[in-house]
Amino acid sequence: MEKENNIALSSAGTSRVRQRKRSNEVIPEPSKPNGGTLLVDDRNKYKSMWIRTYSTVWMIGGFALVVYMGHLYITAMVVVIQIFMAKELFNLLRKAHEDEHLPGFRLLNWHFFFTAMLFVYGRLLSQPLVNSVTPDKFLYQFVSSLIKYQMAICYFLYIAGFMWFILTLKKNMYKYQFRQYAWTHMILIVVFTQSSFTVANIFEGIFWFLLPASLIVINDIFAYVVGFFFGRTPLIKLSPKKTWEGFIGASVTTMISAFVLANILGRFQWLTCPRKDLSTGWLQCDPGPLFKPEYYTLPGWISQWVSLHIIFI
Repeated sequence: MEKENNIALSSAGTSRVRQRKRSNEVIPEPSKPNGGTLLVDDRNKYKSMWIRTYSTVWMIGGFALVVYMGHLYITAMVVVIQIFMAKELFNLLRKAHEDEHLPGFRLLNWHFFFTAMLFVYGRLLSQPLVNSVTPDKFLYQFVSSLIKYQMAICYFLYIAGFMWFILTLKKNMYKYQFRQYAWTHMILIVVFTQSSFTVANIFEGIFWFLLPASLIVINDIFAYVVGFFFGRTPLIKLSPKKTWEGFIGASVTTMISAFVLANILGRFQWLTCPRKDLSTGWLQCDPGPLFKPEYYTLPGWISQWVSLHIIFI
């Protein structure tokens, strides 16, 4: 009898433990269609809209201020964004447990990053830098020598980073270290390829940077606004609140804005003139045929249907 009582008590205790465990378990919520609710069905959408509007106004205002300050400040903004982008990508495949056994290994990523920065921006900004320091003889000679040996300096910095990598290799960590080494170089290719073209466009004329950047902003704003009021059809599961209505409305608005903005921004020499040095003064130049209106005579059969005989682009 005592054995039976003990067995009954133990079974009752285990059942209580199981009930407690079950009560502590998190019951998953039923999945919503497409991963979430659309903006038109969101109860807090107006509160979210005001928050987004407030932050958007501040971001656009700050961006306009940087553009007004000139080419050098826009380039500095691109570099800052580039650094934060590289930081996020470096941390994407980072494992804290492995890094604990590799002190200082994380600095190797930034060594290669700043070596690539010296290589890319040294080639892009070498001539503007020389044009900016011409009056000072000593500084001009120093900058000229630095530019002359820039390739050699970058080469030795890269070799130093490679030797650093070889000397930090540890047994049982080879796979992780070589994966990080390859991942670092892929980041440098992705980040610096696009940024080099961006900076080159800035010094060829702010117009070539401002127009595509403005179109991206317009596309994002109108995709949100159209989806906010009219979005009913989900676009992709990766971003559940995006809709086909917002995508189509943003596409049409962006194409129309491209022609309007190109016509407006092309009238300002401050935006179209290339910058030959690193100063911040106002620019005056011949804008060239690309930013001048072209007049065309319409064929006779078209002029019968349209009252205009000459158009300009």
